[in-house]
Amino acid sequence: MKAEYINPFVSAAVEVFQMMLGSTPQRGQLSARKGIFTSQQCNIVLGVTGQLEGMIIYGMSLMTADQIASQMLGTTIRTFDELAASAIAELGNMISGNALTKLSNAGYRCNLSPPSIIRGSSVRISTLEIPTLVVPLITNWGNLEINVGLQERVK
Repeated sequence: MKAEYINPFVSAAVEVFQMMLGSTPQRGQLSARKGIFTSQQCNIVLGVTGQLEGMIIYGMSLMTADQIASQMLGTTIRTFDELAASAIAELGNMISGNALTKLSNAGYRCNLSPPSIIRGSSVRISTLEIPTLVVPLITNWGNLEINVGLQERVK
């Protein structure tokens, strides 16, 4: 996978965190995986179609998800409920929408599926064998792992 596909997601995440949460996350070490998967407890999953196709997964611990949702909602979330899931899904939607705008400006026309939240321990999400780039973001509330598995659509 091309590194140019992940940069819009990282910069979009930083911008959304600054705008919505008033904090600038630090970028961790980029790594590659053969396919897209996550073993995090709380995952925002979005599909991408168009000139690029694949999946984006934002993974984090439930504690991180609770803390980010609390910050977004301006109230303390003690248990990851529907309101927290809605806030976290919207976070993924905002980051991905912003990233797809950046990809569009670079000439890639793509669409997003609505976000899905998958949570639980020892849950493994895997898809096609699309090479994946992974960037952890270190935030004030814990780590957010961005998994970008995109490839150009075969015509």
